[in-house]
Order: sequence, then C-alpha cells, then structure tokens
Amino acid sequence: MKKRHIMLIDDNDIDNFITHHVLTKAAVADKITTMTSAIEALEYLDALKDDFENFPDFIFLDIAMPLMDGFGFLNEAIHFPKISQQQCLIAMLSSSVNKHDVERSMQYPFVKNYFNKPLKIDMLKDID
Repeated sequence: MKKRHIMLIDDNDIDNFITHHVLTKAAVADKITTMTSAIEALEYLDALKDDFENFPDFIFLDIAMPLMDGFGFLNEAIHFPKISQQQCLIAMLSSSVNKHDVERSMQYPFVKNYFNKPLKIDMLKDID
C-alpha cells in the first residue's frame, strides 16, 4: 500500500491539512505534495510529465474548486502518460454525495475510487 509520491489537490487548506495528517500518520507515502488548485496541479505535473521517478503515483482530488473543478482536471490529466497508462491513479476525495458525481468520476479509467471527506485511515486500504 505504500506509495512513493501522493499528491493532494483541494482548495480547502483545512481539508488538505486533515488529509496530509492522515496520510502521514498512516505512513503510506514517502512524499506528499499539496496543491490548492487544479490549474496549479496541472502546471506542476506538466513540469514532471517526462520524469516518471518524481511524478506522483497517486492523487487525491477534490471536485468543487474555483476556476477549474475536479472534472476539468480529469479531462486534462489524460494527457499525462503516467496517468493515461494508469501508473498514477486518482481517488476523488469530495464532500459531494451526489450520485451523478460518483458515476461521472468512475467513468475515467484512471479513477480508482470515490471517497467522502474527511479521509480516514481505514479508507487507505482501497488505494493499492
């Protein structure tokens, strides 16, 4: 279950803090990178697109964010080889309980799961 590099993408600093804390406490990643916008995350990933060593191997993604939501991110993420080849998987981590959001998220082949906030340690068994 241990990942080399996990990225968090959420515009809410408190949610990022909680998720980071849970991941750190569970010791499931060597490195955790936090981004507060989908656009910022895409720029970061673009700089690493050919660097498979440092590219995240798992991403927790929020849906409701300003400027670009999680679905906008997913539509762009397919262009990164490590994501399109499913070597970097994504879990939605959202406060939305809307069935449509869950179904829409799971249409992307690289989206592994849909979790409701806050992240809890027992949810991590599903990120293998």
